[in-house]
Amino acid sequence: MNITWALLMMALGSVGVQHNSHEADVTAALQSAINPSIAAQHSSNPNASPNTAGGNEATPAPGATPDAEASPGATDTALLTDPQPDAPKVKGIYVTAYSAGGSRMETLLNLLDQTELNSMVIDIKDDAGYITYKTDNAELQQMGHPQPFIGDINKLMERLKKHNVYPIARIVVFKDSVLAKKKPEMSFVTANGSVWTNKGGDSFVNPYNQDVWKYNVDIAKEAAKLGFKEIQFDYVRFPEGFEKRADTLKYTKSDRPRVEIISDFVKYAKTELSPLGVRVSVDIFGYAASVPAAEGIGQDFVKISKNVDVISPMVYPSHYSTGWFDVKDPDKNPYATIKGSMVDTHKKLDPLGSFKPIIRPWIQDFTASWLGSGHYVKYGKQQVEDQIRALKEKNVDEFLLWNANNRYTSGVDYEK
Repeated sequence: MNITWALLMMALGSVGVQHNSHEADVTAALQSAINPSIAAQHSSNPNASPNTAGGNEATPAPGATPDAEASPGATDTALLTDPQPDAPKVKGIYVTAYSAGGSRMETLLNLLDQTELNSMVIDIKDDAGYITYKTDNAELQQMGHPQPFIGDINKLMERLKKHNVYPIARIVVFKDSVLAKKKPEMSFVTANGSVWTNKGGDSFVNPYNQDVWKYNVDIAKEAAKLGFKEIQFDYVRFPEGFEKRADTLKYTKSDRPRVEIISDFVKYAKTELSPLGVRVSVDIFGYAASVPAAEGIGQDFVKISKNVDVISPMVYPSHYSTGWFDVKDPDKNPYATIKGSMVDTHKKLDPLGSFKPIIRPWIQDFTASWLGSGHYVKYGKQQVEDQIRALKEKNVDEFLLWNANNRYTSGVDYEK
């Protein structure tokens, strides 16, 4: 179908919003689709709850390459070696900090014990910006707001090891209401002096600010030392529709394009974390593989993918509008939708050659009833298996299941 028309339809709301908020940011993020490229990012934990004027030059963060295209540098070389060569083919689930620290964890561990699933992506810094466990790191305490949703992080890591779970730490980067309110100079400030918030009441911190980079990477370093094998960064972008307000908000910035700033953060993180032997992955909306770079929010699918070990496009069928991949109702045909998205993903990443990362998509294990009668189906065993089958047929044998409430379908054959 016509890409411009598809993007316009998505931006106007043909992609629905789930009330428990995993998809709550999607429609807002997609507003940038018509200006002129798509902007989208992963969504959220369902249970969460004086500035420098623009124009000042920001100093590049340590390890960031000044020109991503001109100088591959040490980071690119490191990409040729997998820091986790003995890692399994990851087949995982999303786990909130509340589940990880609560009674639901027993059910989730049983699911992994009894199936081919082998990994958990656990919130270590959530969508509100809370560090989800008690940390003794004074700098992290000063910058963030640790909350012991996970009561004993070391006990959790021992539990995961006992059950042979491949642990992945999810860190939400630039969407961070906690840090924005605590340190407005690291965020975006409106003309009246208040910290900017989006329609959902969430604030972002400034991707130009190297202290923000360091803070998030320091959390990642602590997660690595705790025993996580991979760091998954989410919300690696500017706020949705940023191009409309870039000249009215007050914040430290430089003249460099936003896509370079975001890709340089990823490079910096990779450089800093590689010596610790952990993989670096980034979440990005599945649409990014099918449309041009999102200049407004600073996301370029290829630039980001080149500098990570794993890329996780979110290819939930419910997030594609009518006509994508020649499917009338993508949510009702998960096999065709996933297959089409993987064709586009390979097409975009194949030119990277040896720098092509592992492709490990997020797939759908929830029912998108907000799409309205006739446009969705109840997701269960068949729909999950259809997505996995489509991935396999396109030579993608790793995946992550998303359910915002951590209630996953039983009886699924994950080897489909």
